[in-house]
Amino acid sequence: MKIVFLDGITLGDTPLDPIASLGELVVYPTSTREEALARVADCEVLIINKIKVDKALIDAAPSLRLVCEAATGVNNIDVDYAAQKGIPVRNVAGYSTDSVVQETFMHILSLLGNGPYFDRKVKSGEYSRGGLFTDISAPFVEMAGKTLGIIGMGTIGRKVAGVAVAFGMKVVYYSTSGTNHCKDYPALGLKELLQRSDVVTIHAPLNQRTLGLIGAEELSWMKPSACLVNMGRGGIVNEEALAKAVDGGVIAGAALDVFAVEPLPAGSPLLKVSHPERFRFTPHTAWASVEARTRLVEAIAANISRS
Repeated sequence: MKIVFLDGITLGDTPLDPIASLGELVVYPTSTREEALARVADCEVLIINKIKVDKALIDAAPSLRLVCEAATGVNNIDVDYAAQKGIPVRNVAGYSTDSVVQETFMHILSLLGNGPYFDRKVKSGEYSRGGLFTDISAPFVEMAGKTLGIIGMGTIGRKVAGVAVAFGMKVVYYSTSGTNHCKDYPALGLKELLQRSDVVTIHAPLNQRTLGLIGAEELSWMKPSACLVNMGRGGIVNEEALAKAVDGGVIAGAALDVFAVEPLPAGSPLLKVSHPERFRFTPHTAWASVEARTRLVEAIAANISRS
């Protein structure tokens, strides 16, 4: 069985032994469109992360009998055409929950605790020269007693809520599907959630209901002291509006792991702000802890074994 992974670089240095044990594994770090079409010619099992698998690519692989998505979302695959050809498409769900939850709170703690500011104070020598045992020249606030508003109360959202409660936070949520299925916390409308929350975290998929969900008007509903954290999908938040809102003090800060266009374009308004200290960014890495990538590879191998 020939297994072809067209964009293996997306998993970094994660060992692929569980997959390699199942057949002849050929891994390409990246593949252009033309390269992908050629490289699937004798492929039986195709593994991809962000490569587009459309009718042309499927037709270029006459021996193809399984497509494995090295992620959860399958929006890059023409699932309907694959089904017409009798080719199953299998993704992996749940492997990154703990990783995303941890990175969510890394950003929240950094924003509320002003971590980079105090780190620079010590490393620059300012603290050493200051003459006092402490430096409280910038504020940090406690999470206890604050309200966390969660947009998207799925598996990740629920776990974020549990951690927030352990920190002493109050939790409310907005259901992007319109179904308030979680009874553990109050469900609010979007406007009320934004008005009441001290921190808003987004853990929703990108679809017709969430595209552009948070724009200039929605940001204006938030408290000036509030922060926004987007760990869902970039298109949910209008990045230009967010840059203006944070830079202008409409809200206190923002943290993003995802962007409307990835990688983030060099000309993005998020990189042209006057107050970069109010922002935290990670390059779409929240899903990718060492453990999460290991679980992902093991799950892909399991999907292949079931074929």
